[in-house]
Parts: sequence; structure tokens; C-alpha cells
Amino acid sequence: MSLIKTAEQSNRQLNQMAFDAQLTPGARNAVRVCLRVQASEKVTVITDEVSLEIAAALVRELEDVGCRYQTWVLEDVASRPLTDLPLAIAEDLESSQVSIFAVQAQTNELKSRMQLTDVVNRRKIRHAHMVNIKKRIMLEGMRADFQKVDRLSVKVLETVRKAKQIRAKTAAGTDLVADLNPSYRWVKTSGIISPEKWGNLPGGEVFTTPGEVNGTFVIDGVVGDYLCAKFGDLKANPLTIQVKANRVIAAHSANKELKDDFWAYTHTDENSNRVGEFAIGTNIELKDVIGEILQDEKYPGVHIAFGNPYGAHTGAEWYSSTHIDVVGRNFDIWVDGEQIMRGGQFLIEA
Repeated sequence: MSLIKTAEQSNRQLNQMAFDAQLTPGARNAVRVCLRVQASEKVTVITDEVSLEIAAALVRELEDVGCRYQTWVLEDVASRPLTDLPLAIAEDLESSQVSIFAVQAQTNELKSRMQLTDVVNRRKIRHAHMVNIKKRIMLEGMRADFQKVDRLSVKVLETVRKAKQIRAKTAAGTDLVADLNPSYRWVKTSGIISPEKWGNLPGGEVFTTPGEVNGTFVIDGVVGDYLCAKFGDLKANPLTIQVKANRVIAAHSANKELKDDFWAYTHTDENSNRVGEFAIGTNIELKDVIGEILQDEKYPGVHIAFGNPYGAHTGAEWYSSTHIDVVGRNFDIWVDGEQIMRGGQFLIEA
């Protein structure tokens, strides 16, 4: 384990660090619009060596607000990949109203991130989850008009909340039917973050835990977690999966390594192959998939995730230690037979 730096040292380091001014609009959006940080509040900022420049831009905005903040560079307090959330960070979160996690994911660190969000949920911290944040995402998705994205998200939420079934199709071959469970809640994470639900940034989706999903999903966008960095944009070599009774039962791809890695991930525990999330991306400022799951899952269309159902928010009572999103392109979507998207374009006005 590396030497622990004091908070003062970490703050001073980021204060002094130069960063590209192009990062400022996205950082300002995060601090002032998405998190609405107030001068009276305390913020915990968690970052890593790779993401220091982005963290420095975020810290500059916090200083402009005038709030107290504590910064943590993961490599200063623990060895990577993390096996658990460092205790010092967990303790610091206990006195914060806001937190930001701007870190590049490493293999098998999901457990530590779940420990982080457990604290966030219990303390009702307004938390920005920026896993695998990159400069391109700061210049694109983080510059979105999140008030506009929120307006659309509210309308989509109103449409799906009482629905019994959603069907999603693409020209690439996706044909998926989700039968919904009325006892599971829909959740909006539009980028406007509240104490009730932390959110990924950039934001822009509504999601639930489905009752049952069946059909074919052609993943010509991206797969999530650490597989995203490994395989990137899948447009040229998609992964096609079959889902039956809410479980992935088959996977096929010209890229055998992709297929094998995905299959292994979705068979980590007894529920790793179970659909835990059914979501509709609502960030209409995004024009295409870029090969980065943090942004791409907000791209307008349907994505699903296998594994953990975020039961604290949806009401699902089962659990998995894993969670992997899969994203496609150019969807047609019907909610109880009413079409709300055609060719990736919403038929609902923001």
C-alpha cells in the first residue's frame, strides 16, 4: 500500500494543477447544474492518477462556488485494483452532502464502487458517478443542456411508468420484448442529481428492473464495465445475445474473445446472467455511440444490463455482485403498442 497523503496535500496538488480550459464548461455543468453545489456544503472528490486533469477542473469549479471539499487520489490511499472502498474515504463521505467519483475502472473493482454507493444511498448524498470519464466525454456529453434532457426524461418516465410492455427493434436484428413488473419502480437519472438517487454523469436515462425480458439483442454499440475499455465500439463486430425468461442463454460474435469474456462475466454468480435493468437513454444531445459506456448508455435508445438490479431504487429484492450494460444503435421503441422512437429519434418533444 502506498503512502497516505493528507487532505491538505491532495487539495493543494489539484489546486496547482494546470488543465485544458476546454474542460471548464463540462466541469461547471457538473458542479453548478447537475449537483447544484452550495457554498455551505462539503464535497468529497474521489479521483485517480489517470483522471487528475478532469478532477482539477472540477475542483476549480468547487473553489469558485466557495464550498469546503476533500480530495482523494485512489493510488495515494490503496493499491489498485481496489478490493474494498478505502476506509478513510468511507469515513470522509459521512460528513459530505455531495460527492464526485471521477475514476477509470479497473478489473474487479465493482465491489468497491458498490460499497461507495451503499454509503451514498444511506447518507442521501448527491453523488456524481463518473466512472471512466474521459476528456472527449467532458467535451461532448457533459456539455449537454441537462435541463432539456430532464424535461424529456420526465415525459418518457410518464409514458413508461404505467406500461405493461415495451418492445424494441433495430434494423441490425434486435427484437426484444420487456414485460414490466408494476411493483418495481422506474427511476430517472437525467443528470439533475437529487439526494434520493445518485446519478452517472453525463446523465440521461430512465430505468427499471423488468419483470421478464425475451428476445434477441444485437449489441452494435458497447458492453460495459471493464470490457468497454477492452473492446470499445462494437459497430464493426457486434455481439448478438439471446435472452429467455430474463436470462442470457446464448451469445455469438465474430470476435471470440469478446463473446468469451462477456459469457464469463455474465456467469460470475447465480444472477450475473439475469436482466437487472431495462433502460431508455434520453440524452438527445448525443449524436452517436463513441465506445465509452459512461456516455453511450445515455444515447437515445434501449439498453439493458445483466446483474445487480439496483434494488434500493427499483424495489427488486434479488442481488448480484456484477452489473454489465449492453448498448445498441438506432432503435424503434413501442410502449404498450404506441411508438415513441423511430430510427433512434424520439417522437416525444422535450
